[in-house]
Amino acid sequence: MVSPFRSDVLSAKRILVSGGGTGLGREITRGFAQHGATVYICGRREGILAETAAEISAETGGKVIGIGCNLREPDSIAAMAERIWQDGALTGLVNNAAANFISPTKDLTPRGYEAIRSTVMDGNFYATLEVGKRWIAAGQRGSIVSNLVTWVWTGSAYVVPSAMAKTALHAMTMSLAVEWGPYGIRLNAVAPGPFPTEGAWEKLSPIPEASIGASSAEEVPMRRFGEMPELQNLMIFLQADGCDYITGQTIGIDGGHHLAAPSTFAGLSKLTDEQWGRAREAIKASAAKEKSQRTV
Repeated sequence: MVSPFRSDVLSAKRILVSGGGTGLGREITRGFAQHGATVYICGRREGILAETAAEISAETGGKVIGIGCNLREPDSIAAMAERIWQDGALTGLVNNAAANFISPTKDLTPRGYEAIRSTVMDGNFYATLEVGKRWIAAGQRGSIVSNLVTWVWTGSAYVVPSAMAKTALHAMTMSLAVEWGPYGIRLNAVAPGPFPTEGAWEKLSPIPEASIGASSAEEVPMRRFGEMPELQNLMIFLQADGCDYITGQTIGIDGGHHLAAPSTFAGLSKLTDEQWGRAREAIKASAAKEKSQRTV
């Protein structure tokens, strides 16, 4: 897919992508690096961050730096920001870090709920606050983009903690756009439809019977999944100069999915107890693999 942007459109930008080592964050990082930005990526698996940074730097000729950080801990975010600002101030932040899995809400444990809420809502808020406070103190403009879901407009059964937490970021985007507008700090959000990635799909479509609604291309009016360059282009647009009057917006990029419905996980009500059991085991295996790779 041909980019509509000059290859150097982000050459003056320094952008942090949380959760940038894998999934959508990895592809967003790739798009930024391809267009000249210096990109910092953070997460809890330093080995994965190093691999991604090396691969994308070699592929694009850009500068990608991985920094281990636990977004659930404000002190860890502050230490990361201090490390980044030693090289120079950021110009942009992408709140991409996420956690999610399908489950009947009645079966959720407090620990499962906490894992999602603390990453999606708390972690991305802490990152926003840390970066925003630094920009305000320095009198610097900046762009913050949060990566959300179309469920912020509809809610969604079977992913209730994620729907709650992402909707909180949607509210944060609108609220801080007003509060921080006088400082020249813009906040926007992107709400992707189905863009399959290995890590996410292992938890959202862990068995064939779970491929419905939100994770099914057949339910999208365009009858296909999203393509990564399409998401990259939207993210590049929101971080580039020239659209400074856009703030407080959540932009859907889903092929019309949420307008047509079903674009949520409501169809999982058809799963049997046996199917839910198999789904849980597959999700646990995926989570255990990720946990074994954490260093932060």
